[in-house]
Amino acid sequence: MGTDSNSGHLLQAKRFELLFRVTPLALCIAAMAIMLKNKQSNQYGALHYSDVGGFKYLVYANGICAIYSILSLLGSVLSTGIDYSWTRAWIMFILDQALTYLILTAGVCGVEIMDLAYQGNEQVSWSRVCVSYGKFCNDARASVLITMAVLVCFMVLSLLSAHRLFSKYEAPIVNNGHHTDFSQN
Repeated sequence: MGTDSNSGHLLQAKRFELLFRVTPLALCIAAMAIMLKNKQSNQYGALHYSDVGGFKYLVYANGICAIYSILSLLGSVLSTGIDYSWTRAWIMFILDQALTYLILTAGVCGVEIMDLAYQGNEQVSWSRVCVSYGKFCNDARASVLITMAVLVCFMVLSLLSAHRLFSKYEAPIVNNGHHTDFSQN
């Protein structure tokens, strides 16, 4: 009975992980598509996402995360067993962490640019761009918000891969060879 329950729990955990591997793929593609098409022209001139280095970084980061999502999703689907080997657990943990930080930096960069675009900064002569380029700012904001949703997905994946990896280790041995049981209050 314990084995069936454990197997069912592992299968449910794998399904949960698959959901969080496919979701950022769709979100990354959506964020990239919105930003790649983002441009607006008016009497002040034309503005395109590629005119802003931080928005180019956001597109690149979403592209890298989308590719990683495809590869990690394929790896998860094509894996023969439910449980990961030590090596694979370490690789997934490190890559999940790295991609989480990558999308975090892209999202924060986008948030900062949007703050400057909406609020401006008189000290550095940055005017409020969104007053004149409302559609551009709305599309950029949508892309940044979707990127932040990608971040949440990658944070969950990082927690899952950390749990998978570190649950393979025994509890530390302390005084007189006794194991510490952290599950008790």
